[in-house]
Amino acid sequence: MFDYGPLDDPTSGFQVTYGSRFSNSAGETKEFYYSNGGELNLATGKVTANGGLKEKEAAAMNLKPNLLADYKLEGNGGAITAAITGADELTTAHMHNWLDCLRSRKQPHAPVEAGYQHSIATIMANAAARTGQRVTFDEKTQEVMAGGKVFQF
Repeated sequence: MFDYGPLDDPTSGFQVTYGSRFSNSAGETKEFYYSNGGELNLATGKVTANGGLKEKEAAAMNLKPNLLADYKLEGNGGAITAAITGADELTTAHMHNWLDCLRSRKQPHAPVEAGYQHSIATIMANAAARTGQRVTFDEKTQEVMAGGKVFQF
């Protein structure tokens, strides 16, 4: 579970829960990501409102509904999610966009700040798994804290 928001006001942030299911090759490997806006399905390469916050559930929490518009990711088909893949079409499209932006100086679809934020979340999950403690991120020092101390691995 990830809590995003200021440490001194937990009511103004939000939570993200990560779950994983391991399986064998029966039924193929698939990856789905959910938010309160919907689903990212890497098997189909589509974003949909599936699982998003509908009016009835939103009203119960004094929130507004939040449903993403359906769209298809760049590339043909879904992402390859096996361990040894070579290059899949979505990765190729991502790298193509990045190289185009190096030449044109335009903003890429995924700026470096997005990669940095993903890295922080990954390091925090690793720290929590290794220490068994609540982990936070110190915005001022840009350090991952586990049990009130700087996490070191």
